[in-house]
Amino acid sequence: MTTLKAKHVRDTAVHDYTYKVFPNDLNANGTIFGGQVMAILDRLASVVAERHSAQICVTASVDALHFLGPARGGDILIFQASINRSWRSSMEIGVKVLAESYRTSERRHIVSAYFTFVAVDENMRPVPVPHVIPDTAIEKRRFEEAEHRRESRRRDAEAKQLRRTEG
Repeated sequence: MTTLKAKHVRDTAVHDYTYKVFPNDLNANGTIFGGQVMAILDRLASVVAERHSAQICVTASVDALHFLGPARGGDILIFQASINRSWRSSMEIGVKVLAESYRTSERRHIVSAYFTFVAVDENMRPVPVPHVIPDTAIEKRRFEEAEHRRESRRRDAEAKQLRRTEG
């Protein structure tokens, strides 16, 4: 079996992907559709996962998706995504969105989430992925926190399964 070469967080991250909010992006409240933001996040997180694994990746879960504030027409959205940790075939990708006013250049943190992706082969079977090398203090903290979130996801899944079987 071939040993996969570990990768640094910086090798696969997406920094400052920008999106201009136009009137057709807005809901009845005059703010951007949350589903549109989620779709962009899923695509960017998938880029990070596929860069890291060099495989096709599928979204397994979305955790802690928090809309912290609105984006309005004319705002510039700045998307950031990076891998936090990998396990055997899965990876946690952290994402963040900032809204920037084109008038003042003020930036506001408006969305954060964690996506879990699984690398798969052409038969949709999970395949191993490289380990993550966190370099900075922030990357190391995110690396450790990802393990806690993974355990929490596992506990939640087990509890849901137990509730289903108990009917």
